[in-house]
Parts: sequence; C-alpha cells; structure tokens
Amino acid sequence: MSEENKNEVSKESELGGTGNFIHNYIMEDLGSEGLCKLNTRFPPEPNGYLHIGHAKSICLNFGLAKYYGGKCNLRFDDTNPTKEDVEYVESIEEDVKWLGFDWEDRLYFASEYFDKFYEYAVKLIKDGKAFVCDLTADEMREYRGTLSTPGKESPYRNRSVEENLDLFERMKNGEFPDGSKTLRAKIDVTSPNINMRDPVLYRIAHAHHHRTGDKWCIYPMYDFAHPLEDAIEGVTHSICTMEFEDHRPLYDWVIENVGGFEIVPRQIEFARLNLTNTVMSKRKLRALVEEGLVDGWDDPRMPTISGLRRRGVTPEAIRDFCERIGVSKANSKVDSGILDYCIRDDLKSKTNVVMAVLKPLKLVITNYPEGQIEYMELENNPENESLGKRMVPFSKELYIEADDFMEVPAKKYFRLAPGKEVRLKGAYFVTCTDFVKDENGNITEVHCTYDPETKSGSGFEGRKVKGTLHWVNADTAIKADVRLYAPMMLDNPDDPSGDMIMNPESIEVLKDCYIEPAISAAKAGDKFQFMRNGYFCVDTKDTTDEKFVFNRIVSLKSSYKPAK
Repeated sequence: MSEENKNEVSKESELGGTGNFIHNYIMEDLGSEGLCKLNTRFPPEPNGYLHIGHAKSICLNFGLAKYYGGKCNLRFDDTNPTKEDVEYVESIEEDVKWLGFDWEDRLYFASEYFDKFYEYAVKLIKDGKAFVCDLTADEMREYRGTLSTPGKESPYRNRSVEENLDLFERMKNGEFPDGSKTLRAKIDVTSPNINMRDPVLYRIAHAHHHRTGDKWCIYPMYDFAHPLEDAIEGVTHSICTMEFEDHRPLYDWVIENVGGFEIVPRQIEFARLNLTNTVMSKRKLRALVEEGLVDGWDDPRMPTISGLRRRGVTPEAIRDFCERIGVSKANSKVDSGILDYCIRDDLKSKTNVVMAVLKPLKLVITNYPEGQIEYMELENNPENESLGKRMVPFSKELYIEADDFMEVPAKKYFRLAPGKEVRLKGAYFVTCTDFVKDENGNITEVHCTYDPETKSGSGFEGRKVKGTLHWVNADTAIKADVRLYAPMMLDNPDDPSGDMIMNPESIEVLKDCYIEPAISAAKAGDKFQFMRNGYFCVDTKDTTDEKFVFNRIVSLKSSYKPAK
C-alpha cells in the first residue's frame, strides 16, 4: 500500500482498513504485496433510488479500494426489465458522485454481458448441468421442499442435452409465453441449502429493457448473473450483505462450473444497516412514492440519499456516520440519533449562524426613537472565527418567538414576562411593561422599554440577566416558510413482522416565519444555523424568487452521546 493512500484514509478507519474483519480476508487472499490488485464493486439494481443503507455499502467498497490502492467498479445489475428505469440509473450515478466517490472508466451494466450469459448457459446445458423445466412457479415451490424436508426432482430434469438446447434456443426466440418454461441448474434437490436445489438460471419475460430494447425475451436470474459479472470484470472480493450468505455456495458453483476465469472472486458478507424509525427497503419506499404519501423519492423525510441531500445533509456527515457504525457480521439496529449527531458535528463549524423567528410575536420598544435603525455586530459562527461577522439591523419594532413570552410565567422561566428583563442577543436589555391581546384572547404584541446603557459590545459590565432572546427587525426581516421534521416512520411493537407505521406528525410547515436579512442572497442548498432552532437548508425544489422555503436538517440537541 502506498504512503499516499495510507495518509488519505486513517489506519483506524472502520470501513477502509484494519478496523474490520473484511481486512483479514483481503490480507489472507492477496497478501501485503498484492493489495494493489484488490478490485471491489458496488452493484445496485436500478429499480429505485439509493438509501442510507446503500451509502454504507458504497463507502465500504470504494473505501477499501482506496485504502489498498485498488479499484472499485460501479455496475448496474439490470437483469429485471419490469422494474428498472433510466431514471434510477441516473439517480444512482448522481448519488455515488455526490458521496465523493469515482468509478473512473469502470461503469458497467449486466446487460452488456447478456450474450456471454447466454453462451455460458448453453455451456452448462452441454455439460449436463442445466435443463429446461416446464413446472409452474407453484409446482416448483412444491417440488423444492422445505427447510426440514428434501426436494424432489423435476419430471423434466432428465431431458437430453439436444432437447434442452433446442428448447432454450426457442425460449430465446420468443416461442413460449412468460412463466411457461425456465432454465434450471442441475445440482442437488436434496441439498440442505435450498438455494442449491436446482435453482432457476433463466426465466422468460417479454419486456422492454431500458438498454437492450426488445432484443431479449429471456433474462438471467440475479444468482446466475451476479457471480459471472464479478468474474468477467476481474472483481477479487464481492462484498455483500448477510442475506446472501446462504447464496454463496451457488455463487461459487456458477463460477466454478462455467469456468475459464482468470480471477475467481471471493464473496464476503457483512450485516446490512438497520436504523431506528427508518424504512430500509426500496420496495416499501417505492410504495410510499407511488401512493403519494411523500413528495417523491427526494422528500426530505425519506432515507434516500437524494432525500437526505435535499434536506441539507452533507456527504461528509454520511461518510462519518458510516465510519462510526463500522462493519460486522451481527445484525443489529443502529440508533438514528447517531446519524443526527454526525450531521450536527459536521455542520457546527461550517454554517453561518443567523437569527430566525419561526413563530413570530411582535415586540415594540416603546422608548426607542421612532424611525431610528442601528446595526449590531454579531459573529457569524462563534466556533469558527474565519467566517467573520455581520451587521444586523435593529429598530423600534422587532419579532421574537411566541414561546419566549409568557403572561403568567412558570417556575424557572427565564424569558420574557410582565416586569421581567432579558437581553436581546447582541443588542440591549429590555423589560416587559405591557402586552396586547386580540378579541380571542391571543397575545399579539409585547411592549417593552430598553436601557440604552446596556448595548452589547460597548463595554457594558453592569447587571446580569438569565435570559437571552434572539430576534429579527420587523421592517427588514425576510419572510420564509419553514418545514420541521420528525421521524417519518414509527416502530410498531404490536406488529410481529417488524413493519413500521407512518408518523402522521412527521412534518410541520410553518408559514410566514421571519429571518434576518443576512440570508437574502442565499441560494438553493445553502445551509445555516438558526439560533436556538437548529440547522436549516434552503429547499432546492420549492424555493422561488418570491419566497424562501427552508428544511430543518437537524435540531441542535439529541439524546445520543458518542463514546469517549
């Protein structure tokens, strides 16, 4: 491994190097002198958008290749045309690039190898290791047996090589309807591993393919195509999730019995990511989109990479999250608070802090000069001096948060109330003298007086107060809509299947919030910390020239505490 690569990726990296068990397999197979030969791949099916679970696999495969000076391919396993679309291909490419990874010139599609797959299938037939079967799907399940009972041979298993070759060619030529015939491997119907009981290699599907058009009406099964793709591309280590562990004997059987490959890949399994309050199934996420329960695949509540990106999450935060949770073989559920912590930790020194009032209540300083405007100097980020300072307008009429005033204050309430004094952030001390209610009894306005001797930054070192409120100037504030998010899904302990239920309170839309004018030049995707309210991003889809729309990326605090 080069010194440059060692420096680029930490030696303590959980995903990229010596911190996980996969490293041991790689060293065992390639040795320290052959690590530059490492070739991994990220092989998504283009049947939906990628989610945070895929991000873990992307970081793992590309991270290992980078650490060891090897290569990682991006390959689309596009063997099921009924569920695939160019839209998904393009979104996956965008997501991988956005996460910071580069497949260079190694972009592949399973469909590029359809002619080879057909030749390999013919070879298996000629070698007496595959046959055309006429059993229906229901009959096949019956013949397959169960975990406790062996399967039985198909009545078509002993067809001659010549008959199988003829039928397979006719399948290719479109002579038979969907579901009427399959090509199956001839392995062992009594195997304790159900995946080895004469599995299907090819099925008939008269469907238009997004890359090959109508050339094919038979398509290889994933378990047949995937190992062959790896072998054709020279992949040394095929890293996949634990549900494929029982498929590994079939993966090895396909490569061994087709034969003739210079490099024989090794399949290694790791535990997939399970996250609290989060759906980790493309099928279920697709259902949410198709049923109109969310605003598309990039809804900021969705765990898709595009949804996280639109919400304002950074690629650095996702990579940090994937590093922190590490890699193991044991299935477990990760607290989604860890992801929130990584997002917050990444943004805290990057973003400008501004004052935004989400639930506005007018505050009038009755003794402040009419028509006067002052400019208060505030730091853009107390944790990062390099972000500089800004000037914030201040005048007689302001907005504060409605929650920052209480007519009858509770015990230990240190914000504004009749007769109470607070500091306005970066400005003056004010004391509440009165308030106004509408005909329904709602407080619509708070009146205060200010002490001109208490201006922040003027060397004032007088009395102290316990409450400091953020505010915006009424005349210069910018209106915006703000979306607050809660987990989209809720765990459902009453459902033995483990399915979650959709949270009816997963989004709260606040209309006509007020934000200081520092955000006036913000562009779609720009991020800010709203003082006391969290981190927010200018929405990339719904923001217009007339109005800003902000998504809350994450709140300022969570219950998760990282290990020391």
